[in-house]
Amino acid sequence: MVTMKALWQKIARRRPHTAPVSAWRLLVAQYAAYVGLFVLAKPLFMLTQPGALWQGAGWSDMPEVLLHGLVQDLATAGYLTAPVWLLLLVHTWWPRPALLRVARPYVALTAVVMALTLVGDAALYPFWTIKLDATIWNYLDAPGGALSSVTPLYIIGVCVAFALTLAAVYAVAVLPWRHQPAAPQHRVRHTALWLVAGGVLFVAIRGGVGKGTANVGMVYYSANPFLNHAAVNPLFSLVSTTSKTDDYGKKARYFDHDTCRRYFDALGYDTRSLHTPQLLRTQRPHVLLILMEGCGGTFVHAVDPLSDPTITPRLNRLAAEGVVFTQCYANSFRTDRGTLSTLSGYPAFPDLSVMKNAALASTLPSIARTLRGAGYSTDFLYGGDLTFTNMRGYLVATGYERTTDEQDFPASVRRSHDWGVTDAITCDTLCQRLLARRTDKPWHTAFLTLASHEPWQVPYDRLAGNKVANSMAYLDDCIGRLTDRLRQSPLWANLLIVLLPDHGIGYPEGLTDLDPRRAHIPLILCGGAVREHRTVDVLCNQSDLAATLLGQLGLAHDDFRFSRDVLSATYRHPSAVHVWSEGLWHLDASGLSAVSTQQADAAPLREEPQPSEARRRAAKAYLQTAYDDLAARDAALHNRQAGAH
Repeated sequence: MVTMKALWQKIARRRPHTAPVSAWRLLVAQYAAYVGLFVLAKPLFMLTQPGALWQGAGWSDMPEVLLHGLVQDLATAGYLTAPVWLLLLVHTWWPRPALLRVARPYVALTAVVMALTLVGDAALYPFWTIKLDATIWNYLDAPGGALSSVTPLYIIGVCVAFALTLAAVYAVAVLPWRHQPAAPQHRVRHTALWLVAGGVLFVAIRGGVGKGTANVGMVYYSANPFLNHAAVNPLFSLVSTTSKTDDYGKKARYFDHDTCRRYFDALGYDTRSLHTPQLLRTQRPHVLLILMEGCGGTFVHAVDPLSDPTITPRLNRLAAEGVVFTQCYANSFRTDRGTLSTLSGYPAFPDLSVMKNAALASTLPSIARTLRGAGYSTDFLYGGDLTFTNMRGYLVATGYERTTDEQDFPASVRRSHDWGVTDAITCDTLCQRLLARRTDKPWHTAFLTLASHEPWQVPYDRLAGNKVANSMAYLDDCIGRLTDRLRQSPLWANLLIVLLPDHGIGYPEGLTDLDPRRAHIPLILCGGAVREHRTVDVLCNQSDLAATLLGQLGLAHDDFRFSRDVLSATYRHPSAVHVWSEGLWHLDASGLSAVSTQQADAAPLREEPQPSEARRRAAKAYLQTAYDDLAARDAALHNRQAGAH
């Protein structure tokens, strides 16, 4: 009787011999297999989704889905291939057969993980309508809850799909691991070339050579969420969100719930607009919002008497013509935080960027979404990389129908500044677009500048002795030229221009986050839609722009919980909050109190003119309430995923 062992040996003898394969062929084949499977998974994902989820999309959109998702696919394949690269490098200098025996199990494991992820993503999407993310881990302890709403037939179908996918992945990815190492005399040369290959692999993992690294939202390109989700690599989404999962409800626990609410309510965050003076000639002007990179109040004499009036004369002139808010303060110290605080009227946090969490950021209110609901078209322009900090994902998710960044400009101008396309070029592009638009439908455009940023290299030398001030003077000149051209057009009569920075900077040198001048920023409303000049000396935050602007347009802003209409009769407790990585301060009519966010019981970082327990409580209650709101949004998002079945 033939034993199983003997039978297997007989089969093995008859199996064609597989010749050794070079390290290069193994590496390329392995990487290509992963990429190919991820690319193939996208049309299969779309094919398996109900027609109701397509929302007007069609198969003609597939090329763009594949194109925008490719960077993320390349990055994910790079992560999976990196251990193979390292293994083959070690094998070059230590050619032991036992070393390669771990390769096949590793590749087999990746096959299982890929099959589970791809099938799980396609199977759960009809119920959750978001890509597979860290939420899935919540159901591992009690999977019955996740499966209770699906039919046995559906479960059987998923199991069959998993089996077929696993077989396909295994057949393609598990390569013939018979590798002939480099000859001893060629090891040095092989290693050098192999390190170059590692560099290429690192670039793929990073998501390219731009300033932004690979993130979930980098593939977002469409106003249709389904197309964005189809482009997202589910394995990348799962791993990246798992690594960033946080319990926001456990952060900044200064008070019990009722006490915190009482202290926060005392701050007067009333979302209503009552008896608001009308500053505009019309309730439906075109709205151009310009976020001026780093242009704090210390550069604008119109809001800071201590500043040099020669730095930004054009901004000073626009402030003298329009409405200038002289006591506005930035919520944060970073572009991603400041942009979100401006556009969503939402707090900034010292230790996290809400913008980077694509799903969570999509739950926030936004100026763009509200204006779209009022009939506005919306778009966003930036001369840099919108994948940086997941900005494009946030913008698309919160209502911007079209986004433009450096990749949309000719290659010859993409490096006209260290951060991308310099402001003179983007301002000219913006102006051409605006002048070409129809005037019978209201539109909202947001524009983020970039040249007034380190390393302060600009094609301008009016203040050549001071690189920082000169870069702001360049920004001022660009905005002045833009507004001059718009002023000469019929567009001007119904145009509202909102000017404010994303954040301030430490200028003059030595200005720290503890000094309110560092966060002091200009806020200017100008354009032909403004009735007359007015100076508003009321203390406020950057996040208050949303409610103030929407109040002027007669649009409801009740969902902007942390944004106040500073022109409304409901604004009775003027104050401002600023956060940075190690602390926050609260500023009101009585003075300023700064507290640490690293140590809850630490002594105040700054008190002026006198210590105030009330101000310290206000700062802590604000931050705790902001984290509580974030935790509630996160929980609601998870509940929606669980209950959408």
